[in-house]
Amino acid sequence: MAARNKTGFFFDEKCFWHAGGNYALTLPVGDLVQPLAAGGLPESPETKRRLKNLMDVTGLTADLEVRSAPAATTEMLARVHPGDFLGKFKSVSDAGGGEIGLRTPFGKGGYEIAALSAGLASEAVRAVAAGELQNAYALSRPPGHHCLPDWPNGFCLLANIAVAIEAAQAQGLAQRVAVLDWDVHHGNGTEAIYYERSDVLTISLHQEKNYPLDTGDVADRGKGAGLGTNINVPLPPGAGHNSYLHAMQQIVVPALHSFNPDIIIVACGFDAAAFDPLSRMLATADTFRQMTKQVMAAGETLCEGKLVLVHEGGYSEAYVPFCSHAVIEELAGSDIRAEDPMAASLEIRQPNARVEAFFATLIDEMAATFASPPG
Repeated sequence: MAARNKTGFFFDEKCFWHAGGNYALTLPVGDLVQPLAAGGLPESPETKRRLKNLMDVTGLTADLEVRSAPAATTEMLARVHPGDFLGKFKSVSDAGGGEIGLRTPFGKGGYEIAALSAGLASEAVRAVAAGELQNAYALSRPPGHHCLPDWPNGFCLLANIAVAIEAAQAQGLAQRVAVLDWDVHHGNGTEAIYYERSDVLTISLHQEKNYPLDTGDVADRGKGAGLGTNINVPLPPGAGHNSYLHAMQQIVVPALHSFNPDIIIVACGFDAAAFDPLSRMLATADTFRQMTKQVMAAGETLCEGKLVLVHEGGYSEAYVPFCSHAVIEELAGSDIRAEDPMAASLEIRQPNARVEAFFATLIDEMAATFASPPG
């Protein structure tokens, strides 16, 4: 087995070409020019493309093992998604695109790009679980954490992380998997898929009642065999750097240690960052850096450092690249830095001491709830 001394970076140019169906502009020059994003769809390729551009300019890319991956096969997808859903998705995609869920438009070839996005996540998990890489980052697009088995929503067309988990389990590479979702929106799709299973721990750290409005409550702890293996940490709007780190320390890290996974996967959205148009939180690039440090430390103790981050949301084209860069710096143990241009401004914007104390009390109350047996 090769030494696990590298961080993998999984991306493919074709994922940047995912287009929002009627929300995108096509050009009359065939299929060899990226569709132009039109107004109305916050999920655009630019946050991800600018991350890759930034990594190339700073030199961080050279510190990584850059790979693409094959698209997830029908067999892989069918472990999560029923055949009739996949058939309908493929048919609409082949016919030129459309929308088959809620806020999930796609253009011609959208099925193939979504399968590639799931394939990037799956190959990243496989390579880390097999010991080829120490850890990895998958720049998957379209995202996946809102997608239910038979109903896509919230920009998510396929359940990327669930597809990756099922593939790894089928290959005997991992049995107990922990999924930490720090996207600002509740990870309702991943939760629904594993709500009644005890072999996958799902933790969602999100803005309370942002999206979806009717999921993500503290009381939702799983069902049947999965009772106790689903944890929701809904934070009030305005939570900033210290609140996120407090929630990690008091709730997330203890839950990971209690579950003792074979591998940890992070649904890595950056829409909790300040300036994001779809949230009201005040996380910074350093918030994501520090959360990455915490989960890496837990992984070193629990599962030989086997950690995969899969890109989810984040809609500030100016700020997401710096947040992502900070996370990947930590994963790779790189000395290369892309200094946060908004650090001073965001330090001033953080909640005052009284508000911080209020948030800390709420988090401590949730931690006490999770420390007790569910039911």
